[in-house]
Amino acid sequence: MKKKTPEQEETKDISNNKVSDNKEHIEMPDIQVSGDQAMPAENELTSGDSASDKVVAEVKAIEEKLADIQDKYIRLSAEFDNYRKRTLREKMELSKYASEDMLLKIIPLMDDFERALQHMDTAIDIEAMKNGINLIYLKFSEFLKQNGIREIEALNTSFNVDLHEAVSKLPVTEENMKGKVVDVVLKGYYLQEKVLRFSKVVVGE
Repeated sequence: MKKKTPEQEETKDISNNKVSDNKEHIEMPDIQVSGDQAMPAENELTSGDSASDKVVAEVKAIEEKLADIQDKYIRLSAEFDNYRKRTLREKMELSKYASEDMLLKIIPLMDDFERALQHMDTAIDIEAMKNGINLIYLKFSEFLKQNGIREIEALNTSFNVDLHEAVSKLPVTEENMKGKVVDVVLKGYYLQEKVLRFSKVVVGE
């Protein structure tokens, strides 16, 4: 192993002295903190409180709106229930008293019949009695027409299953009367355009 010369030793000492001097002269930099940077936690807390207050206010507003909607729904439901009950009651009354107007018109005819019956036993003029009964019949026929009831024409017409009900058949000599109504046992009637009662007829064959 080679021994270091005095020059090499001196160079090493100088280098070591420079490193030591450099270490002694290294200084930590001064870090200055501004007032805004000094309290970041406080600013974050303040921001958090504002957001929380905003959420609470929004929730409260939604709850108030929901309560208002529920109140309107309850009121509307109650009003509809009252309307439904009133409509049902009116419908029942209409069905119950639907014939009131018609019955009021029939009552005068009943009065006429009662007067005719009262004079029947004591009447001397039979012709006047017949005229009185005929007048009642005409009034009643007019009443039926006013209410849309009219007689079905049947006699001497071709038998129609939509209008007539054959109760029997009768042999006829006239060829043109075969298949036609030769007698009406019971008259049929229309109510407007609907068959209210079929005519009971005798058909020629």
